[in-house]
Amino acid sequence: MLLIDPVRMLPSLLLPLVGVLFVGGFSARSYGFAAVGVVAAVVYAVVRWATFTYEIVGDRLETKQSLISRSIRTIPLERIRGVDVSTPPMHRLLGLAVLKIDTGASGDEEEAKLAGVTLDEAERLKAVLLRRTSAPATPGAQAYEPAQPAERTIFAVPRKWLLYGPLSGAYLLTPFAFAGGAVGLAFQWGDELGFGRDAAWNAGQWLWDHPYLLLVVAVLLVLAMPFAGGVMYAVFNWNFRLKRRDGYLVAERGLINRRSVSLEFQRVRGYEIVDGLAERWAGVVRAWAIVTGLGDSETRGQLLPDVPRNVAFQVTGDAIGPYRGELRPHPPVARQRRLFRAIAPWAAAALVSAVGVWVLGTMIWWMLLIVTLLLAAGGVPLGLDRYASLGHGYDGRRLSVRSGSLRRAQAVVERRAVVGWRLRQTWFQRRAGVLTLIAGVGAGKGGYSAMDVSMTQAVDLSTEVTPEWLAPFLNQSADEDGTAGGDPLRRS
Repeated sequence: MLLIDPVRMLPSLLLPLVGVLFVGGFSARSYGFAAVGVVAAVVYAVVRWATFTYEIVGDRLETKQSLISRSIRTIPLERIRGVDVSTPPMHRLLGLAVLKIDTGASGDEEEAKLAGVTLDEAERLKAVLLRRTSAPATPGAQAYEPAQPAERTIFAVPRKWLLYGPLSGAYLLTPFAFAGGAVGLAFQWGDELGFGRDAAWNAGQWLWDHPYLLLVVAVLLVLAMPFAGGVMYAVFNWNFRLKRRDGYLVAERGLINRRSVSLEFQRVRGYEIVDGLAERWAGVVRAWAIVTGLGDSETRGQLLPDVPRNVAFQVTGDAIGPYRGELRPHPPVARQRRLFRAIAPWAAAALVSAVGVWVLGTMIWWMLLIVTLLLAAGGVPLGLDRYASLGHGYDGRRLSVRSGSLRRAQAVVERRAVVGWRLRQTWFQRRAGVLTLIAGVGAGKGGYSAMDVSMTQAVDLSTEVTPEWLAPFLNQSADEDGTAGGDPLRRS
């Protein structure tokens, strides 16, 4: 850790050190100040390492830090909801690991982090913390040596499926992210890097004056998207394994930084199946767990990377529980709303472009007109696909809702996780006679929506899932109307 901490601090020290050297004109004094800064970083790492301790006392974990002021953090073992073990590159070279403890009380931040323990100690602590083993009463006794928990591999993602990586949209933007970073570096550090900020600006201006070369660069970046995206995807999801170990779901992945995430099975309330357009065409999806009190759920809750759809439903069904019902379609007016929203903005832009063509007649307006007309035409299949993606259902044990097109998500939630219902109706929905029914869930995103359902569908679904909640209102409505055929939800 005395080596890792100073090296890890170098990026934050780089700018001050470079500033000291430039201000001092690279004199002996400036080098001296820079050396003092490096030594200070090492001393800081030594003091922090020497004053940090952790201990399991009874039914709690205590971490102590005495760098400037004494700080003691106490975490009850029963509140621990997840323990992650990761091995960044330098830690792996030195046989160390980073152990993060999550209680769900700090949002996306871990409750405590042990930044440098041995691999054996990390696995031992992980087993202890997840099994909630108490400390022995005898001082100095050999503590916290639980039996090795039983482990079963639910699914191991074949390496050939890493080829699905470029279908995931976030990874495809990797070349543009690197290009943007390089441009920003050139403009901000051009003088310090020796070629001058003006040179970077002149190069950009020259490219702008030669649009064909700019087009070539754009084409090269687009061609690099599948390759770069696939590489980044493989780095993060290499050798992905989903296991079940002693009451926990454990997901392990990563090439450079190997990460192991544990999710307490008792706190899992369902799962979410997600796919984009390209993934849907290829028949692959991703899966996340819906867990109570889980921080950074978009990363920590991942159950599966891109895998074939049937495999995803089989694995999530085996690991958490299957959804056995059919999704019910939404009313036709929902299709009309999606077609309107997919076409109307581009049709309005096409109308403005047509006015520009009629008034000015320049090439730019003709290009805008063609592009907007193509986008408006493309809105037809997009709107139809968004409607086809809508659905909701209940199979007697689990509720499921689905929506989206560019990013389609189907959530499957256990009935016991539903803690309330919320109806939301915009002015346009009110005129169309539909509404959005949101199932409040004490896990995951906090709520999952059945969008643009009819009033009858909203009443039927909420009554089917939680009949004991709505029965008093339905009975009261029937008594007041003198018949069971009134509008129970509106009257109550």
